[in-house]
Amino acid sequence: MAKRILIVGGGLAGTIVANGLCRQIGPMLRSGAVNITMIGNTDTHMYQPGLLYVPFGKIREAELFREQRKVLDRRVPYFIDPATKIDVENKQVITESGKAWKYDYLVIATGSRIVPESIPGMAEGAHWFYDLEGARKMRDALEKFEGGKVVVNVNAPHKCPVAPLEVTFMLYDFFKRKGVLDKTEIMYTYPIGRLHALEPVAMWAGPEMDKYNIKYETFFNTKEVDPEAKTITSEEGSTLPYDLLVTIPPHNGQKVITDSDLGAGGWVPTNTKTLHREGSTDVFVVGDTTNIPISKAGSTAHFEADTIVDNLASLLMEGRMARDYDGKVFCFVETGMDSGTYVWFNYTTPPNPGPPSQMIHWFKLAYNRLYWLSARGLL
Repeated sequence: MAKRILIVGGGLAGTIVANGLCRQIGPMLRSGAVNITMIGNTDTHMYQPGLLYVPFGKIREAELFREQRKVLDRRVPYFIDPATKIDVENKQVITESGKAWKYDYLVIATGSRIVPESIPGMAEGAHWFYDLEGARKMRDALEKFEGGKVVVNVNAPHKCPVAPLEVTFMLYDFFKRKGVLDKTEIMYTYPIGRLHALEPVAMWAGPEMDKYNIKYETFFNTKEVDPEAKTITSEEGSTLPYDLLVTIPPHNGQKVITDSDLGAGGWVPTNTKTLHREGSTDVFVVGDTTNIPISKAGSTAHFEADTIVDNLASLLMEGRMARDYDGKVFCFVETGMDSGTYVWFNYTTPPNPGPPSQMIHWFKLAYNRLYWLSARGLL
């Protein structure tokens, strides 16, 4: 009987796993010894990091989307049938249609979602760029902005950990080019006692913000937003006025994870090296869905997915695991409209941001164009 691999989630991580497996176990697929199936929520695949550029008019919305069927290897059947229950005891996934999808190996790649509604007033009073609707509204707000107090408010947990820094520096350049910088004050807030969760990045960010007279406040855990008074208040008792509030909203995992009792907040407890769900040897977890305490970023999803591809292929062909995930993450960091730097790190090596340059900014823009090759597992 054929071995059944079921992938739940059609984002970057799940797509790389599917496409990578097709290349490594092609003969087993042709012979019918293995089949791969993917179930997802939508017929489109979105390049999520590109949303950062929408508010600034630096990318066309059409560039963010492809048909999922065209990104996915033709040998992988894809069904739009959202998962409602993941039953690891009975090795099946129940979907919205009522169908029970059986598996021998399961890959959970359900991702994360923003929950601005979890903080009173945030959905009504703040702007963000973590979904297309929010990015469009932020673009409209920036077009109308003629100066005032801008608060960039960071909440945890959130994905793309350098995005708050990127948007802050991009806002500075945007206001400068618009000619309203002399009438604008930018305040950056962060929930812990430094400017970023990664200490070396925080140490780098402080002098950069000082250079541009960007103010900041740490230990700012958002309690509420008052859209009428245009204030944001922290649990620590600080209240900041704003004319424009840009927030990095808190994130949760997907509802199917909590409904299936697989992890608090929608994050699945995951072995940091094997990427198995803790307590399972036939369930892998990849991308934002894990509870691994490293960056929830596209590169994380990519490197984890590559590891799972190698291990699943090895399990199917040789009956053993191939290698461990080493915690590798690589992130480009925009430091304005035409400069950038990057960070890379793993479980044992901390990040070390270098001096910003225009060349690195162009490297990031080039990668934006190459994303679709990455999703197909060709990079």
